[in-house]
Amino acid sequence: MGLLSLAIWTPIAFGVVLLAFGRDDQARFVRWVALIGALVSFLVTLPLYDGFKLGTAAMQFVEKAPWIARFNVNYHLGVDGISLWFVLLTAFINVVIVIAGWEVITRRVNQYMGAFLILSGLMIGVFCAIDGMLFYVFFEATLIPMYLIIGIWGGPNKIYAAFKFFLYTLLGSLLMLIALIFLYAKSGGSFDLAVWHKLPLDGTVQTLLFFAFFAAFAVKVPMWPVHTWLPDVHVEAPTGGSAVLAAIMLKLGAYGFLRFSMPIAPDAAREWAWLMIALSLIAVVYVGLVAMVQKDMKKLVAYSSVAHMGFVTLGFFIFNDLGVSGGIVQMIAHGFVSAAMFLSIGVLYDRVHSREIASYGGVVNTMPKFTAFALMFAMANCGLPGTAGFVGEWMVILGAVRANFWLGFAAASALIFGAAYTLWMFKRVYLGPVGNHHVKELSDISSREFLMLALLAAAVLYMGIYPKPFTDVMDTSVAELLKHVALSKLN
Repeated sequence: MGLLSLAIWTPIAFGVVLLAFGRDDQARFVRWVALIGALVSFLVTLPLYDGFKLGTAAMQFVEKAPWIARFNVNYHLGVDGISLWFVLLTAFINVVIVIAGWEVITRRVNQYMGAFLILSGLMIGVFCAIDGMLFYVFFEATLIPMYLIIGIWGGPNKIYAAFKFFLYTLLGSLLMLIALIFLYAKSGGSFDLAVWHKLPLDGTVQTLLFFAFFAAFAVKVPMWPVHTWLPDVHVEAPTGGSAVLAAIMLKLGAYGFLRFSMPIAPDAAREWAWLMIALSLIAVVYVGLVAMVQKDMKKLVAYSSVAHMGFVTLGFFIFNDLGVSGGIVQMIAHGFVSAAMFLSIGVLYDRVHSREIASYGGVVNTMPKFTAFALMFAMANCGLPGTAGFVGEWMVILGAVRANFWLGFAAASALIFGAAYTLWMFKRVYLGPVGNHHVKELSDISSREFLMLALLAAAVLYMGIYPKPFTDVMDTSVAELLKHVALSKLN
């Protein structure tokens, strides 16, 4: 078993073991097993970064074994500079989620922790799969644990939200499955992505394939106008579910554009780039305005996620190294920042049992340590220099200016909306006099909550101050992807 298989199957194995502990009186033991499982799962991903060779776009740590031999489906894994950081990010966020749910979850603790560990392994599988059918299996399998997390531990309308999440994402993926079967037939019976990237496809076929992939990935990102499922799901999901959904699951769709849409249908990607850029800018501007009028903190951060992911797809489809690298950096940064924002809301909800902004006011007076963390995460959400939120957005804006000044100007102007809705929420929740007796009775964060927020704060600051390790890994792979897209255009 190679390093990638260890990264995938270690959390899944721990998750399956946890499901064997069915009684809530074993909760303490279950939590420790979950934490050990999450830590071990994170530790086995670290050698991937240590052993990763810079300066090559080739897949590394490759594993290949026959899986469904009759149809030439292989258990084929590998990572390059585009996918490596997402494996580490997923494993890291999983550790934080286990710590976050330590005291909050009191019923079916084994199933809750087990679902998150299994989900973590499946998402890592998506980022490592370089066989088309294996990718599809992992991509769809992630729906199952997340569906259960929302449906069992969610809010009052959890069943509605779980069904909406499942149906939106499943229906989009059916068109992708048709595209995968077509490519399998076109390539003479291969699911190997490297083979698919070299297929000579005419313009009409490329366009059909591009929109088939778009149906699956745009819903997952989610891009405007297929984003409507996300706020409902975030509001009803438990805090840990919202954090993982925003931090990792949204990235599966954006990653799909890089791995499938752009290299397999490069001509169509260039032809329809105007549409992708238009939808991305609408997401950044319109959804940012929608976020401003939200009364529910979770809904506000959910719309904020749609706006921030708009920067990601904008960066991808301006087709230069700054834009694509900036989009990937923004995905990683958003993983840290969005998880931190949702977990901060969870800290307040656990005490007051309300997500309404109007239910708070003056939290800084009773929770000064927590407010310091919340301020830093709010600044990162605004894109303040020195935080992770700044790096990717700045790179995308520079890339957009290089492509077209007015495109860059529109993207940069949209940052004002992000600052407006984030700071306005912070002002109403945390600043001023104590709002009511609920706020007056609040106690500051515990050592467990401090650890959870400190881990994310360290990641946000490290990436903001020293992004070089992140960009160095992806540079060669991004250059190779853009070269492939450009050469296809020339041919």
